[in-house]
This record gives sequence, C-alpha cells and structure tokens, in this order.
Amino acid sequence: MASFVIPAALAALPLSSAFTIPRVFAASCPSAVDSCSSDANGSSVDACCVNKPGGLFLQPQFWDTDPVTGPDDSWTIHGLWPDNCDGTYEENCDSSREYSDLTGILEDNGKSDLVDYMKEYWQSNNGSPESFWDHEWSTHGTCVSTINPECYSDYSEGQEVADYFQVAVDLFKTLDTYGTLKSAGITPSSSQTYTSSEILNALKGVTGEAAVIQCSSGELYQIYYGFHVNGPLQNGDFVPSTIVGQSSNCPSSGIKYLPKSGDKKFPNSTMSRTSRAQ
Repeated sequence: MASFVIPAALAALPLSSAFTIPRVFAASCPSAVDSCSSDANGSSVDACCVNKPGGLFLQPQFWDTDPVTGPDDSWTIHGLWPDNCDGTYEENCDSSREYSDLTGILEDNGKSDLVDYMKEYWQSNNGSPESFWDHEWSTHGTCVSTINPECYSDYSEGQEVADYFQVAVDLFKTLDTYGTLKSAGITPSSSQTYTSSEILNALKGVTGEAAVIQCSSGELYQIYYGFHVNGPLQNGDFVPSTIVGQSSNCPSSGIKYLPKSGDKKFPNSTMSRTSRAQ
C-alpha cells in the first residue's frame, strides 16, 4: 500500500481546518467545546460532548528498524492517548470493555478496509498486531469519555471501538512525519547523524506546534504530536496543541535515524525501545 500523501488542498487550509476529519458520528451536543478549555471543565458540559478529564490527545508514532515494522517510507502508529490536560494520565478505565478479537469487532462494524490499513501501519515490534491493538484499546481507548456506550443514541456493540480506531488512523494520515523530515533533508541513513534542533524544527512544520522526540541509545524511534479536540472525539476535529507532561530525551547532536532496510547498523549500536507505555 502506498504511503499517504496529504492533498494540496488540505495542506493549504488553516491548521484548525486542516486537522478536521470528516464526521463519523452525529453528536447531540449544543455546541462544540474545546477540550482542556475552561468551558470543558465546567459541570454544565457533559463528558459525552467533550473528552474530560483526558482532553490532551497524543498521537505517538514509531520508527522501528530491528525488527522492521511498516513500510520503509513511513512511520507507524503507536496509538491515540487521552492524557489529562496537566500531563498526567489515566489508563485501563473500563475493564468491562477490555475486548478481545478487535479484528472481528472492527469487521462487524464495516471496517474491513480499516483493518487492512492497520495491519500495515499499526504494528508491534514484539508481538502480533492484534495483541497490540487490544492493548491500546484497553489501556487508552477505554479512557475516552465521548465514546462511552451511553454517549450513543443507538449503540451497537463495538461501535465505540470502530470510532476510536477510525479516528486514530484518519489523524495519522494527516501527520506525514517521513515526508516532512525528508523535505528538510533528514532521511534515514546508516552513516549520517542529525541534531535535535534540526529534527524538532522540521517536525514543527507538521502541525505548527512543537513535537516531542524520543531516542534510545542515540537512535530516533518515537515522535509525539499533541492535540486538543473540539467536541466529541468521533467528530475528529483536532486542534494542534503544545504537549504537556512529555519531553524529548534525544541528545543535542549525533542522533541516528536508521533506515529500515539495507545496512542499518552503526558501530556499537544497541538500541532498545523505551517509552512511557505500549
């Protein structure tokens, strides 16, 4: 499958519009409220209408080289995490909805094409894609208040799972990490290294806000983008935001961005993934 390219018409839109994904849910809320705003924190706004307390959404992406996951010219999805607005976070918020067989649930909800995409772009480097999706849903998806079953007027089992993964993938498709770095002259190499400022300056072009980069043994392997959301997550109206609670840990210089194929090892390279959570 070819890597996603942001259409010129989308790229030309203002950021608040460029990150609006077509609606997948008709929310019965009086008006859209920005998560993490003072209005969102008020008791008059239902948690089905704006995500709270987890109003700061992170989309982390992986660059896995050993073992390789995903296409050679694309980063891959780690997840979509509803962090609290102060940088803290909750996990595993509803044990009754820690589903298994997410593939079956997604297909039963008409998402076969989504499953095919996820098999290529949402992979684990140490287990099956299905087990990774199960984990991301149970750990993070169950903490999204606007997709609780009671928020749906005509709920069917697994509908919230389909919405969560569809919105996460649609958002990922707007975040062309590989292409943005390439345009700045930052490409995977077994010999070239880069500075932290070069990478961060380039990535600011993706959303207009600063990203967070993660390294292990000097190798770049993960990137976080931050967003608030206008209204329910299902509407996909993402507003790029500063990330709170996560910080870049890469060295100031000498960062390795290894290719996924060919000779991808520097001398004495011993990268092991470390991250806040899988």
